[in-house]
Amino acid sequence: VGDSAVLTCPLKGAVTMLAWRASPKAGGPCSLVYRADRNQTESNCSDNMNLTFRAGLAPALEIQQPSRARLTPCISPCWCFAAPPRLSLYCDEQGSPVCEAAAGKPPAQLRWVPESSSTAEEQGHDNGTVTVLSRFTAVSTRVTNVTTCMVSHPAGNWSESIAC
Repeated sequence: VGDSAVLTCPLKGAVTMLAWRASPKAGGPCSLVYRADRNQTESNCSDNMNLTFRAGLAPALEIQQPSRARLTPCISPCWCFAAPPRLSLYCDEQGSPVCEAAAGKPPAQLRWVPESSSTAEEQGHDNGTVTVLSRFTAVSTRVTNVTTCMVSHPAGNWSESIAC
């Protein structure tokens, strides 16, 4: 309590997204998010809460004129998103390609080459990561033997090919 409070988020490795969530007693929950890929900060918190970046120091949430009576921090005030998914590509029992991007945070985006009409299924895990699974469904009868799964994620992009 005083003029301001500063809460830091220690970083480990490259971070693509940093999010703070606060639960002030007045105004309801809010969040501040920094996206490194866009060098952009988004917030729906009041003006007295800001993300600060200082050379050589971890990013921090700065709260101007905090009051313990008004602010209740959430259990986990800071998340550093940089969990790349584990990619696996295999043929199912019907001989169709299946692409899985396991335990990514945030969820990975999957697409097929050649184009597919399939939709991705997401499964959330207790640790906040998400597994995305997609089965290849051809959109035309002129399909080649080799199918490629393209994975897009803030931590990187990958592709793997298979012939089923």
